[in-house]
Amino acid sequence: MNSDSIRKLFQQVKKGTLSPDEAVQQLRHMPFEDLGFANVDHHRALRAGMAEVIFGPGKEPKQLATIFAKLAKHGNNVLATRVTKEQFRAVKRKLRKAEHHPLARCVTLTQDETVRGKGTIVVVSAGTSDIPVAEEALVTAQIMGNEVQHLYDVGVAGIHRLLARHDVLANARVLIVCAGMEGALPSVVGGLVRVPVVAVPTSVGYGASYKGITALLGMLNSCASNVTVVNIDNGFGAGYVASIINRLE
Repeated sequence: MNSDSIRKLFQQVKKGTLSPDEAVQQLRHMPFEDLGFANVDHHRALRAGMAEVIFGPGKEPKQLATIFAKLAKHGNNVLATRVTKEQFRAVKRKLRKAEHHPLARCVTLTQDETVRGKGTIVVVSAGTSDIPVAEEALVTAQIMGNEVQHLYDVGVAGIHRLLARHDVLANARVLIVCAGMEGALPSVVGGLVRVPVVAVPTSVGYGASYKGITALLGMLNSCASNVTVVNIDNGFGAGYVASIINRLE
């Protein structure tokens, strides 16, 4: 439940189309609902601007589907990340309109199509192998109400591919750049634009990349001052913080 739905509830009570007792009934699970195995935070959309997001690993399909359905009941957009096919099937049995994004490993339910971002978020991947992390960022940004574009496979090994799309970079309000190996791409992008760049190190690369640690350290040491960094493979975190930035006046 977000500020818009609560405001609508108050207006219904004011008009007499909803009784105070009925309104209380709808608000009974604020701020959270105890399911025994999980405490679902229904207050988060009002408090933080986005409903609670479900992290799939470790949850039984039935558990994930139950949490998903409880969040959906309040009219919010719902996002679950790192979801298996079995978990998606459990969600789909409860909510036929739920969508699976296999590459991003996400499940979404769109109930509110309001665009809240002030501009476009552009998601960039260095290589094709980085696309799953980039897709997680893209799906997250979309479900949070942003216009999103992507540029994939434009890494530094063929920098002309990136420079040929400079118009897309220049029109972005926020950029998310995903790269493995040595993690150089966010620094390059940061030097070309005047907006925030959220860098995402990926666990893509050969032995000395240390499953993303080399890219992470490279990004943390970026000489481009507009680059900030999230954790390894954390496309969700990048999409979330880019969305918050994109809502700022």
